[in-house]
Amino acid sequence: MRVLVISDIHGNLEALEAVLQAAEAEGGFERIWCLGDVVGYGPNPNECVARLREFDHICVLGNHDAAALGRVNLEDFNPDARQAVLWTQKQLTPVTRSYLESRPERVVIGDYTIVHGSPRDPVWEYIISPSIAQEQFHYFDTDICLVGHTHVPAVYHHFSDDRGRWQLAWHLPEPGETYELRSPDRWIVNPGSVGQPRDQDPRAAYALLDVEERRWHYYRVPYNIERTQYLMRKAGLPPRLIARLSYGW
Repeated sequence: MRVLVISDIHGNLEALEAVLQAAEAEGGFERIWCLGDVVGYGPNPNECVARLREFDHICVLGNHDAAALGRVNLEDFNPDARQAVLWTQKQLTPVTRSYLESRPERVVIGDYTIVHGSPRDPVWEYIISPSIAQEQFHYFDTDICLVGHTHVPAVYHHFSDDRGRWQLAWHLPEPGETYELRSPDRWIVNPGSVGQPRDQDPRAAYALLDVEERRWHYYRVPYNIERTQYLMRKAGLPPRLIARLSYGW
C-alpha cells in the first residue's frame, strides 16, 4: 500500500492542495496518514478537515487540535499562537469539532506507530535532538514510529553495530531522498510540516511511504503562500505568523 504521510497542516488549505496534487503526480496514493495539527495558525481550519475527510485516512490528535477543542491551558502557548487558537476556536463548525474530538492520540498499524509529538508523550513532546530521540525507543513496540510536531523533517535510525551495541544516526533529509526503513533496525521519522515549515524552506513538506516495502520518499512542493497570507490578514491573525510563512521559520 502506498500512503501519503503528512503532518501539521495548520489550517493552510493552499499548502494542503499543493501537496495532494504533487503526491498524485508522483504516482498517487491509496491512503493518507496524518500526524496531527490539522488546524491552528492558518485561515482555513474547517476546509482542511473537510478536504482530509474526502480520503481514506487516519489522523491522530495534535496539540493545536486539542487546544482548539479547549482541552489544554492556553498559557502553554506563546501570545501569537494563543491568539490563533482563540480565533480557531470561534471558527470550528460542529462537524469539524466532532471530527477533532474523535481523533486518537496514538494509532498502531502493523510495523508502524503513529503519533503527533513522541511515543512517550503523543501530543506534546518535541523530538528535536538525537538525545531526545534515543529515549523514545523504549515507548513503542513497532519497528517504525511516525511523528510530526517539530515542523522539521528528520530521520532517526536506531541500529546495532558490529559489536552488538545499539547506535543512533540522525539525518536531515533532502527533497527527493529515499530511505529504506529496514528491519531489524528501528526508526523514528518526521515528514516535516505541510502548512508551516520551520526548517528555512517555505515549501510544503510531505512523504510517500510504501508500507510493505518500508520505503520512505521525502518531498517538498511550492504553494501559493501569498494567498494564505492574504486570508490570514483578512482574518486578523498575528502578523508574525503571516510573515514567517515566507521564510519557513
